[in-house]
Parts: sequence; structure tokens; C-alpha cells
Amino acid sequence: MEQRKNGKENNFHHVSVLLEQCITGLNVRPDGIYVDGTLGGAGHSLEITKRLTTGRLIGIDKDKQALEAAGRKLEPYVQAQIVQGDFRDIPEILERLQIPAVDGILLDLGVSSYQLDTPERGFSYHHDAPLDMRMSDSGKSAYDVIAGYTADELTKIFYTFGEEKFARKIAANIVATRSQRPIETTGQLVEIIKASIPAAARREGGHPAKRVFQAIRIEVNEELESLRQCLDTAFDCLRPGGRFAVITFHSLEDRMVKQAFAGYARGCTCPPDFPVCVCGKKPRGKQISRKPILPSREELEQNNRSRSAKLRIIEKL
Repeated sequence: MEQRKNGKENNFHHVSVLLEQCITGLNVRPDGIYVDGTLGGAGHSLEITKRLTTGRLIGIDKDKQALEAAGRKLEPYVQAQIVQGDFRDIPEILERLQIPAVDGILLDLGVSSYQLDTPERGFSYHHDAPLDMRMSDSGKSAYDVIAGYTADELTKIFYTFGEEKFARKIAANIVATRSQRPIETTGQLVEIIKASIPAAARREGGHPAKRVFQAIRIEVNEELESLRQCLDTAFDCLRPGGRFAVITFHSLEDRMVKQAFAGYARGCTCPPDFPVCVCGKKPRGKQISRKPILPSREELEQNNRSRSAKLRIIEKL
């Protein structure tokens, strides 16, 4: 994650979550090829690139502003190459670059601190701004979701992606409000959410709009679908001994990564009641840590936004 410093878009102060654990876990080799599928401000990528001699770093992001900032940071390093794209397309991007296999892949999921701290992007419930939340310049925006989804569709995404227990009430109030006037800003949406949640519940669990904003952001950017596709295909881009590291920030992401990595490490897909394996499938990966790697106490004290981060790593056999 990266944070803006002094209010200037071209001056970043980077706080990369689980940085040391990622670099150690990827087992970076000087001649290796590595992919950072969520480049952001290049905090992780910079530390990988510093360790390369004849190796290569491919940094991917769909956010043009992030790419511009990362480009400035990585400019001194000939080993680094940045590409605008979605991490779900890692196999296609590597094919286009004529790279048959890589030694490591890193994903740092979720919204970056810079995106949160840039009010006009519409990611934050702390600033009144146009409803946007797009990580790229194209596709549907948060405004399109709020203006166009039915009450049932809104309820589903708030509950599924945000685990919001007042999802139905919030959705109903959004539909009722937009029938009277357009809902165009984050501030308007926050007021509707607050009015939809009982006062006692508003005093618990942080900002009352946190879960709904998370859900809308995931829907707008198709984050879980991108992750699913990446987990299904990117593992095959690794060389034997290559490692795949993923940092997640909420339970839905972590569950998907946990299940995918467990599947690669298990191999056999026979039903549990079969006395012997008949499928013949062998484990394709080895989990570096059975349990997720969490931020240290020192990191939590220095960067509050790391509190929900979990790192999982698998090595290709």
C-alpha cells in the first residue's frame, strides 16, 4: 500500500504491507523473473528489483496514475518493465512479452492507500466526491451500480462482498432515495447508509459505510472474478521452484486463496470416502506456511491499514 505525502500526487510515501515477509517468501534470485500483478506505487517491486542483476521484474496495474508513479520510482532500473493491464491476464501478458515462465508472482490485493487518499477517485467514505471507485478509466462506476442495480442486486452485493447485515434496508433506502433525486456523491451515499443502520449498530465495528463501500468497490472492479481467474491460471506460469505470494485484506479473498493453494498442494481430487486414490493426480505445489503470515506488532503500530492483511505463499513442485 502507498500513501500520499504533502498532498502532492507526484510525491509518494510508500508503506508496503508485509514487505519483508513478501521478499523473503518469494525467495528472490538475482537472475529470476518476477511479476508484481498489483504494482501500485512499486513498493514491493522496488525491493524485488534491487535484488536483481540479470533478472527481470514485470509490474502490472490497470490504474494509470499508479503506473505513472511506479514508472518514476523504477526508472533507474533497467530490470523493471511496467505494463497496464489486469492481473487476471498474467498468462496473456507474459505470452505477449515472450516470457515462457517466471520465478515468482506477487499480488497485493485491495485498494491502495493512494487511491483512498485521493478524494476525487471516490473510494473513501471520509471525503465527499463523485461516485467512481474505478481502478481503471473504463467500465462501470460506483454511480452506475447505485443508479442502475435493483434492490435485490444491491442487497446481494452488500451482503456477499461486504458481509453487511443491514444490506436489505440499505438497498431499499437507496432505491427509495434515487426515485426522488440522483445519488451522485459518496457523501450522499454515506448519509443513506447511516440512516439505514440502527444507532447502536453504528457505534460498533468502525465506520458504518465501510462494508458497503468495500462491496461496491469489489463489484465495480470485478475484484473477486479477477482473483479467481488469476488463481486458476497464473500458477501454471511458474517454473518449478517458483513461488506465488498473495496478500489479502478480507475474508472472501483469503478464503479463495486458501482453497486454491490447498488444491494445488493436495493434488488428489477423489471423494473423501474413497479408500484409495484412483484419479492419479499428484500435488503440484507446496505451501510455504500452513497458516497465513500476519503483520508484526511493529508493522501494525506503524501502519494501521495493515491490520487485516494476510500473506499466503505456495511453491510450484
